Amino acid sequence: MSTAMDATSLALLEDTLRKIMASASGPALDQALAELGWAEMLSEDPDAAIPLVFRLLGETGAHASVLNDVVLETIGGLPGGTPPMPYAGGSWVIWERSESAGNTVLGGLPLRQVPNGELMRLGEARRAVGWWLVGSARAMLALARRHALDRTQFGKPIAGFQAIRHRLAETLVAIEGAEATLTVPVTESPDLTSMLAKAAAGRAALTAAKHCQQVLAGVGFTAEHDLHRHIERALVLDGLLGNARDLTRRVGGGLRARGSAPRLVQL
Repeated sequence: MSTAMDATSLALLEDTLRKIMASASGPALDQALAELGWAEMLSEDPDAAIPLVFRLLGETGAHASVLNDVVLETIGGLPGGTPPMPYAGGSWVIWERSESAGNTVLGGLPLRQVPNGELMRLGEARRAVGWWLVGSARAMLALARRHALDRTQFGKPIAGFQAIRHRLAETLVAIEGAEATLTVPVTESPDLTSMLAKAAAGRAALTAAKHCQQVLAGVGFTAEHDLHRHIERALVLDGLLGNARDLTRRVGGGLRARGSAPRLVQL
């Protein structure tokens, strides 16, 4: 990967990454990203690296241990480590870089619970998981949209039914809103904006899971369909680094104690 890429180079890189993620996951994908220069781009151009890589992880359903790298880059930790990260319910997990039979798997992710951890700066990591959630939500929306166009009732595609259109539209609005929150330039209160962005992305993914499941109906529950994998992944990622409900509550409590709200966006 190279930094300061123009739109054409970025599009070519996205196409390359999408093809790699379609055929590799876990340690194999870690290796492929390392060969592409993931560490250099994360260090030199995180604003491009994080949205691109993590969104594509969500859209393709692949996974890699790159969240470790984002946390370590933020706190100045040694490369290759597995820093403990907070998880829903007051627990802590680490993201294993290697896969083994003894690893705990949550949502297809090699997460292992650890006794405790230490709170640290998690702004960039929360945004990274937010982009992953947005990618997962877009993958679910794509599956539901394709089904709505292909499935016919009463002689026409169910995509023409108002109830179906409303569910798909509400999902798209939630996703676009989350993306807008994730792309807000951080000028002040970076912790606050990252928590709100992660919460918005989590809610968008949960909205996608609910509505897309309804559109797909019974087929969405089957093991053969990809939807359940994205739903499970979204539920796990929502809980990582604070779920949407907890983060919203924390932000609200902080603003009440402060007695005012900072300006987050210049309109």
